[in-house]
Amino acid sequence: MGPLTGVRVLDASTILAGPLACQILGDFGADVIKIEHPTAGDGMRGHGPSKDGVPIWWKEVSRNKRTIGLSLKEPDGADIFKALAAEADVVVENFRPGTLERWGIGPEVLRQLNPGLILLRVTGFGQVGPYAARAGFGTLAEAMSGFAHLTGPEDGPPTLPAFGLADSIAGIAASSAVSMALYARERNGGQGQVIDLNLMNPIMTAVGPGPTVYQQTGEIGMRHGNRSTNNAPRNAYRTGDDRWVAISTSAQAIAEKVMHLVGHPEVIQEPWFATGHSRAAHADELDEMVGSWIGARTRDEVMNAFTEAGAACAPIYSARDIVEDPHVRETRMLLEVEDDDLGKVLQHNVMWGMSETPGEIHFTGRSLGQDTDQVLTALGLDDEELTQLRERHVIA
Repeated sequence: MGPLTGVRVLDASTILAGPLACQILGDFGADVIKIEHPTAGDGMRGHGPSKDGVPIWWKEVSRNKRTIGLSLKEPDGADIFKALAAEADVVVENFRPGTLERWGIGPEVLRQLNPGLILLRVTGFGQVGPYAARAGFGTLAEAMSGFAHLTGPEDGPPTLPAFGLADSIAGIAASSAVSMALYARERNGGQGQVIDLNLMNPIMTAVGPGPTVYQQTGEIGMRHGNRSTNNAPRNAYRTGDDRWVAISTSAQAIAEKVMHLVGHPEVIQEPWFATGHSRAAHADELDEMVGSWIGARTRDEVMNAFTEAGAACAPIYSARDIVEDPHVRETRMLLEVEDDDLGKVLQHNVMWGMSETPGEIHFTGRSLGQDTDQVLTALGLDDEELTQLRERHVIA
């Protein structure tokens, strides 16, 4: 019994923020019904690597979701969607603003059918404003949030992440927003609400207070590679066996331990060593001291020495390193689950532990339309109706 057991969610969203939000809700007990286009399927099925034609990412982001094929733009499909929404707690969609309204299933229609409904609308730029009608993708949010401007070498171009960073941050934020709305509904006599979540806001928050700093001081942050303007030494360092480690010295005591460890305790007495900001101004000097010490040792030797000294250091991992790490395995950050197509599949476990109502992976992402008959029969449709709808490609 997860904390969201009894909550029904309609996931009408695609790549990536909305589906991730619904994955999290499903991981913690919600009954999630994934709605896909009946012929094209969901775009996430073609996103990322596959094995023998089976989409690997789909198996995780669509786990714990019953899957139906349903065309929302067809009048009969819209009617079915309204019937499903009338019995749902949450609807999640990420169409361009105005799309649901054009199909006759906008917020006013849905909330008239179900006043307690929570409608989460995920877009690139929000439901209103000068950019509302623009196509919205995570890459655009990463560019406009300040993230790309601050990322990359000091003398290099702005750098975009090689993965769905903005979408993932937004998806996690969206699951929190839905949880808040469910709690508010309980407090407010069952009244639902509309959540307007754009991709920019969450990653802008993650990037930090750059706009506030600019408003207060006129300063604009710039790229510094792996260095920080708040502390030093802080960087990625190559070890003697051609591996990489990262260290952080956000705390003054840690910075002092690092310099003792690498054989330069004298630098601690320098007046500029007293604060992280002033240490950052001497990053070249500190990186030379730390980097030369690390470069003369293997990664294991570096890690053992830093651990013994109580200093902060971590190996820079590839996917293989993550899979083989004993802490990751013992704490079950990754979990093997059974899949009908791929056998045992290693996936990220649920995101956090709960002592009384833990989350759980019940099943992996399913095939298109696998649960259509079950879901729609529960609405009262009979076999003949299902056959007719399927022949007209309203359902799959």
